[in-house]
Amino acid sequence: MAEQQTADVAEGVRQPEKAPNEWGQALAALVLVGGLAALVLSGTFQQESGDPEPAECHTSDDARPSKPLSGMRLCTALNRADLPTLLGTPTDYAMTASGNETVGDWADGTRTITPEAEVQLSTYSVKLSTSDDDIPVAEMAGLLGSSAQNRTVGGHPAVLYSNRTIALKFHLGGGKVDTGPGGIARSLLVAKDTEDGGGFYEVSLWRQDDVLPDDLALFRVAETVLPTVPGWTAG
Repeated sequence: MAEQQTADVAEGVRQPEKAPNEWGQALAALVLVGGLAALVLSGTFQQESGDPEPAECHTSDDARPSKPLSGMRLCTALNRADLPTLLGTPTDYAMTASGNETVGDWADGTRTITPEAEVQLSTYSVKLSTSDDDIPVAEMAGLLGSSAQNRTVGGHPAVLYSNRTIALKFHLGGGKVDTGPGGIARSLLVAKDTEDGGGFYEVSLWRQDDVLPDDLALFRVAETVLPTVPGWTAG
């Protein structure tokens, strides 16, 4: 049987250097969030002796920060020292952190830039992005499936919904990749302003072990992180 090893497939995410025997068997999960694809590494790390240093925010070398809010600024807001505590896993620490912009070119000639950030811990991965879509968040529940629920975060209209991840398993020797259903990602769309006049933030959370994420953890992250993002208005 071919040995299995995880490859770092996330664009703009730089893994800390690890010797081959320090990796456990792992999966990479493709999570579809808000029409965008984010590749995430999941697996098990052999922890070094001593206290680990949390990951620093990185970006791809060719990234051109958008104005006024960049992916790196979102990463700075998300990659908090107390993020593991907010997630309910206080002994975890950030292994990778990245901030980038996704560029979309449309048939009518318009271009959209979506800043996004992602932090991966040993138990959870968390993603934060923002969009200038002019559809009110309160109307999006009907577009996100029967399980979507209208909620409120910091006085802002919000929608809580689920996505299914796709698991990708990589095999050494032959480059074979197996795909299959992964776990569940829980996401919050949160209006940029209390009047829900257009534009939203999205906070998404999924576990590396495919266990259903804790909604209370998702709300704690959103309620703590979003007020630190430039442009947020208090409710």
